[in-house]
Amino acid sequence: MQPITILKKYFGYTTFRPGQEEIINALLSGRDCLAIMPTGAGKSICFQIPGLILDGITIVISPLISLMKDQVDSLVNQQIPAAYINSQCTFPEMKEKFSLIRSGKIKLVYVSPERLENEFFMSFMSNMHISLVVIDEAHCVSQWGHDFRTSYCHIKDWLQSLQPRPVVGAFTATATEKVKTDMMSLLGLQEEKIFIGGFDRPNLYFSVVKGIDKTPFILNYLTKHKNDSGIIYAATRKEVDRLYTELHKYHIKAGRYHAGMSDETRRTMQERFSYDEIQVMVATNAFGMGIDKSNVRFVIHYQMPKNLESYYQEAGRAGRDGAPGECILLFSRQDIMVQRYLIKMSCHDMQQKLKEEHMLRRMIDYCECHTCLRRYILEYFGEHSQWEQCGHCGNCDRKVVEEDMTLPAKSVFICVDELKGRFGMTMICDILKGSANAKVKRYGFDHAVAYGMLSRFSLNEIRDFVRQCIEDQYLEQTEGQYPIISLTAAGQNVLAGTAKVLQKIAIPSSSEILETKKKDKHSEESISIDEEKLRPVFEQLRNLRYNLAKEEHIPPFVIFTDATLWEMARTLPVTLEEMERIKGVGTFKLHKYGKPFLMTIEELKNI
Repeated sequence: MQPITILKKYFGYTTFRPGQEEIINALLSGRDCLAIMPTGAGKSICFQIPGLILDGITIVISPLISLMKDQVDSLVNQQIPAAYINSQCTFPEMKEKFSLIRSGKIKLVYVSPERLENEFFMSFMSNMHISLVVIDEAHCVSQWGHDFRTSYCHIKDWLQSLQPRPVVGAFTATATEKVKTDMMSLLGLQEEKIFIGGFDRPNLYFSVVKGIDKTPFILNYLTKHKNDSGIIYAATRKEVDRLYTELHKYHIKAGRYHAGMSDETRRTMQERFSYDEIQVMVATNAFGMGIDKSNVRFVIHYQMPKNLESYYQEAGRAGRDGAPGECILLFSRQDIMVQRYLIKMSCHDMQQKLKEEHMLRRMIDYCECHTCLRRYILEYFGEHSQWEQCGHCGNCDRKVVEEDMTLPAKSVFICVDELKGRFGMTMICDILKGSANAKVKRYGFDHAVAYGMLSRFSLNEIRDFVRQCIEDQYLEQTEGQYPIISLTAAGQNVLAGTAKVLQKIAIPSSSEILETKKKDKHSEESISIDEEKLRPVFEQLRNLRYNLAKEEHIPPFVIFTDATLWEMARTLPVTLEEMERIKGVGTFKLHKYGKPFLMTIEELKNI
């Protein structure tokens, strides 16, 4: 069977997304592959389709039990022969699964990397025809990745023990150059083909909101999005518990998830979230790779995460179905102190600490930048955008005016020049503000020429202005735990009076404080519809989906995604043939669920 036939039959799509077909063909031709594809780009299909076509079985190494369960449930619902083997399986269940694998009735077997250390499993698999091994979340093999798992380091030895060696596919959503190199080396990939999909997620709207009272913002946002499913990330367990309790006071259907809870409680919370029994999950980053829920409409970071890899991975859990999603980061300077404390407590190796500090610095730069947020993210991951402004993020949507800032800039540059590149942001801002703290006095900077030159501004305003001067390359800032700032040639020209500083100043709007904008004009897969007009039809279809899922004890998104339901609401199909043309309605799902959805649509038409 051809890949495109399987795509339509099982997954309900008539065309592949960018990169998918090339990866599938490479694996089918016997080439190892390293595929770096953003969350929501459809990487699972890239190995599930070869797994169905190849003669033997496919082993999928997946990091979390909950993730493999969701994926297997979804595959089985589409009549794809798949199973998972993990510690939650009872002995009779395990016995039955091994029997099915031995008889060739299972094509895809999901296991955790720790399973490769089990002697019985190793012995059993050594006698099976394994045609493909897939390492999902492959960045976990690298200490430079944001979810390092030591068990991933055993995969290479296991692969080398298999005779004949199967084709290997490694998949991850985000990876810097260092992590990419580690994946190829530490997993033992051979003559691999590397596929790097575009990191851009055009259906997602990114924004950073500063200077607000965070809890009222959350309450206001959830009130306006009470029909949407979302995740709120916080940096600590304490903050998760506090916010969870606060939301329940206002009768918001919220769950919580962090490492301080029992395994059973976490499993129950995640299941309730997957089954749409709760609207929002409040969680630490422990609620991570195990989320396969496609209809998450928003991800809010209550506090800044520790690095941009983690942020993009977590924010990318919105809009996995291709429909619009919002990614909002609520930022305050206090967040920096929290993350530095967490780094100090978790890093006992100086090299690791310096690495974490470097990554945190880039995360802070993202929060404080005035330029396009999407462009910043893409360039961080080594992808150069073709546009200065995407027109589809919080920074691009701000109204700006251009002002001549040469005079305050000269004050900053005089201060930096006086310090001779020996100090960083805090000292520069304190001197310009005219602060009388002990450190300023100890160095005698209360007598500096620049002392108090910008006293009419707040420290935050001075800091933002200095950050802007760094972005505009009048100043440069070193890396490391204690970055220092010095003048560039452009800054020296301003001091010499041969150049001016013209800066675009953002005009804050009331909507920026209340709610970020929703846009989808740049997304090919976003739903271009009058949402308010179609909302009643969508809600009826969603209720039907929920009831069917409840009967089958599966998550609702396994039946149809939100994007598929919106297209049904827009097109109102009246026959199975018309419904089959809708993205996400495969042959099996059409015959299994088509009639009840058509009946509901017919009833709505007659109202």
